[in-house]
Amino acid sequence: MKPTADGMTDQWLREEISRLKKEKNALIMAHYYTRDEIQEIADFIGDSLALARQAAKTDADVIVMCGVHFMGETAKILCPGKTVLIPDMAAGCSLADSCDPVEFAAFVKDHPDHTVISYVNTSAAVKASTDIVVTSGNARKIVEQLPEDEKIIFGPDRNLGEYINSVTGRNMLLWNGACHVHDRFSLQKIDEMKRQHPGAKVLVHPECRRPLQLIADKVGSTAALLDFAQKDDAREYIVVTESGILFEMRRKCPEKTFLAAPAEDSECQCNQCDFMKLNTLRKVYEALRDGKPEIRVDAEIAEKAVLPIKRMLEMSE
Repeated sequence: MKPTADGMTDQWLREEISRLKKEKNALIMAHYYTRDEIQEIADFIGDSLALARQAAKTDADVIVMCGVHFMGETAKILCPGKTVLIPDMAAGCSLADSCDPVEFAAFVKDHPDHTVISYVNTSAAVKASTDIVVTSGNARKIVEQLPEDEKIIFGPDRNLGEYINSVTGRNMLLWNGACHVHDRFSLQKIDEMKRQHPGAKVLVHPECRRPLQLIADKVGSTAALLDFAQKDDAREYIVVTESGILFEMRRKCPEKTFLAAPAEDSECQCNQCDFMKLNTLRKVYEALRDGKPEIRVDAEIAEKAVLPIKRMLEMSE
């Protein structure tokens, strides 16, 4: 690869990242939706639950969270004594942004007899108004541990909440939020793709809308979809989630074909999360070199937010 004006080739960046990791006792954690080259250099790749668990047990002094802002916050809440860096502070989350902390707290206050369950894709301030945090991978398991007649608020993802209601028979009160990537997948375009690939199985993330869930051969978190593909005997899959997961699917199953599902607007890369793609090799290098941007969480909010996260980890064992 041609070097940049300052001589930083990808290979040079990889070598410097490796050197700085050792020097600073740092761990690089990456979500499945980040760029291929970020997943290649990561010490640990996973979905939100796996990243939270790894953050809770690592002995690294520095965590570089290659994902989005709420993931860095979760790591900092679980590891208050560690330095948590994020390569780009602008790496937000449309789903987390759809749940304003002040509005959510008021909503909770208006329903005082409800247990509050929040998806991990939320800010620390929203988690502070929560009884239990969940991920797409453990939401069903956790909801099913609660009494059948328990009144529940579920936020912020309405599609995930609707899915959990459908498989548990619950009637949770849902916050009206959604992920801009998962909410844009087109049923019509996926039907067209299925006709072109009649043997392909359809893998759908539960953040997608209900009609897409209903045509799926498997509905599950990124980790669950990856696991299904590894164990299943099909040779071809249409993957209806952020396309970054295809890197790990192809690495784990090189003999299989994975097709990224199209979004409603085929002219844009709407099956990619622009926030996740803000993580680059150069930004990881600069974060390690400079010790910033650093994630900080208000102590009072962190004290409240850690309780529902710990409850999630206990209930998902």
